This record gives sequence, C-alpha cells and structure tokens, in this order.
Amino acid sequence: MKKEMEKNSNNINFAFSAVNYKLLGLGLVLLVVGYILMSGGGSDDPNVFSEEIFNFRRITLAPYIILSGYGTILFAILKKS
Repeated sequence: MKKEMEKNSNNINFAFSAVNYKLLGLGLVLLVVGYILMSGGGSDDPNVFSEEIFNFRRITLAPYIILSGYGTILFAILKKS
C-alpha cells in the first residue's frame, strides 16, 4: 500500500508550469512599474494647476506598460504547459 501512495504522489499534475509562473511574475512587475510611472505630477497647492500631469510618461508610456502587463498575465494564465 505504501508503494501505491508513492506512485500516486509522483504523478501530481499542477495547473501551471514554471514558465507560467515566470510569465505571471513578469506581468505583475510590469503592472507595478506602470502604476509607479503613472503616479505623481500633482501640485502641493490646491489653487495652482500643474501641467506636469499631462506629460508623455503619465499619459502614454504608463498605460501602454500597464496594458502589456495585463496582456502578459492573461497569456500566462491561458498558456498550456
């Protein structure tokens, strides 16, 4: 009976492989970087408007990085081992 348990324990199939987890981690890193790039640009004085919130980094670059992060996560979930 002990040998049967050893045989069954060696045939465990996981839903994700190591590649899936690496891609998932990459996607999460891309999300964090994108949200960090999007932050900031506000003014300390509420009566003064800061044009800094409309620069290339916050309006264009950060959303593309965030969308690529979500795409990477989706790909990591759907990729077969």
